[in-house]
Amino acid sequence: MKHKIRAHIKEKIKSHSELEKSEKSAIIKARLFNEEEFKKANVVMFYVSLKDEVDTLGMIDEALEAGKRVCVPVILREEKRLIAGEIKDRKKDLERQHFGIYQPKEGHVSEVPLEDIDLVVVPGIAFDSNNVRLGRGHGYYDRFLCAVPDKAKTIGLAFDFQVVQDLPKDSHDIPVSKTITA
Repeated sequence: MKHKIRAHIKEKIKSHSELEKSEKSAIIKARLFNEEEFKKANVVMFYVSLKDEVDTLGMIDEALEAGKRVCVPVILREEKRLIAGEIKDRKKDLERQHFGIYQPKEGHVSEVPLEDIDLVVVPGIAFDSNNVRLGRGHGYYDRFLCAVPDKAKTIGLAFDFQVVQDLPKDSHDIPVSKTITA
């Protein structure tokens, strides 16, 4: 069931122009930056967006400029888990690695303790009305989110066409606190 939903949503994403996704990403960024959870957060973990996701690159740059501590996911493939790696400058600190994802350069990972993170901005292929999230199927984010302390808020970012009525939910699936769309 999940693979069918993933395939359906990926087709929807492909059917939207780069301009449309860019305009929607700008609206989502404005909505995120207006959220109380974002304004209050000292340490924000962003995902580094791929071509088919809500664009977070400008968000990362603006959050750094605003004086927030920013961290991004670092994939530890052998351990099949994510850690949060702090960055100071997106363009200087990141390089393309596993799955084509940009991460802090090898040997330059400064891990941020989970208890320091105030807000986690979470990607997803789809979200539903209960904030259940459907990821890419590797389980990295679910394993990470189950270890994040309750005080940290989790916000999913999605294009409006990525939101469905109900997603199948397994016991290991971790919903986000809220989802922001446009």
